Amino acid sequence: MLRRLLKDFQGDVLAIPGRLLALIFFMILFFIPFFFQGSAGSYYLRIFIFANMYVIFAVSWDLLSGYTGQLNFGHALFFGVAAYTTALLNIHLDWQPWATIPIGALAGVIAGLVVCLPALRLRGPYLALVTLAFPLILLGIIFAFTDFTGGELGISGLDRISNSRTTDYYISVAVMIVSVMIMWKLTDAGSSLVRTGIVFHAIREDEIAARASGINTIRYKMLAFALAGFFAGIAGAFHAHFMRIAGPSNLELTLSFQVIIWTVFGGITSIYGPVVGVYILFPLMEFLRAAPEVRYLIFAGIVVVMLLFMPEGIAVWVRDKIERECPRCKLSNIAFRKTCRACNTRLYEHAVD
Repeated sequence: MLRRLLKDFQGDVLAIPGRLLALIFFMILFFIPFFFQGSAGSYYLRIFIFANMYVIFAVSWDLLSGYTGQLNFGHALFFGVAAYTTALLNIHLDWQPWATIPIGALAGVIAGLVVCLPALRLRGPYLALVTLAFPLILLGIIFAFTDFTGGELGISGLDRISNSRTTDYYISVAVMIVSVMIMWKLTDAGSSLVRTGIVFHAIREDEIAARASGINTIRYKMLAFALAGFFAGIAGAFHAHFMRIAGPSNLELTLSFQVIIWTVFGGITSIYGPVVGVYILFPLMEFLRAAPEVRYLIFAGIVVVMLLFMPEGIAVWVRDKIERECPRCKLSNIAFRKTCRACNTRLYEHAVD
């Protein structure tokens, strides 16, 4: 059993440069606290904790909109619903974070299923506009019941996840890695264990053809919205306890558009793309607070340049430089190989063509 797992690890991870880089990156994350100590280190750890939460949030958007083609412009709804659910349970019922965060994630699932109802009949820009309206509707409800929701001030005074910034960081890293790995397997079209990935791809490419081939597209679209709501809910609930507040900012349209920018910048429909996008753009925006006059100008310039020269995303661009796909068996190989590691097909001639 162990020999089989080791063989699969060597073939599926170590032999593919992109996955090997991802493994190294995740390993480096566990050593981050050793490089940042003192008050300045606490600030940097705070940035990484936020980045970990937003990675989950961005990957969940990629799972829904990238892999299944259900364009969602109101993804902050799932984030905000989970944050408010967590805050209400913690403040009014005195439930602890270990209980409120999972329930907040389930609230995100319910929100996902509610949003999914119009998605069963709408596509493209019409679906996007409908999803855009849901966070605005919830904001109206929040401002209407200020005694219960806190109105513009939100709900503050939530319990901390832990009393240590380092512990918070490791919890966020662990939750982020597990969440990303689960979403990666759920969207992997080549997985022999989970078949949702290839179905999501089929729905995105041609939903009518998928339905004609016998796929219950309604069931899988509901599953995609539920999964996206669940993981976005985890991020929102964790964010509420770390910030110790849940407020209207958790539902702002800016947050919904930020997650789209992160994902497109890194590489949509790739899972690792949103990870790269968040870890580049979010710390960059935090460090640019030192120059508030040109902060957004620099940010917009970087995004525009990337879209011009790397339209598929920076992570996908790097992957294409270090990997080469076999034209016969479709396995990924390191770029300097001349023959495929599996079927021994010559690679360099196809690269020249």
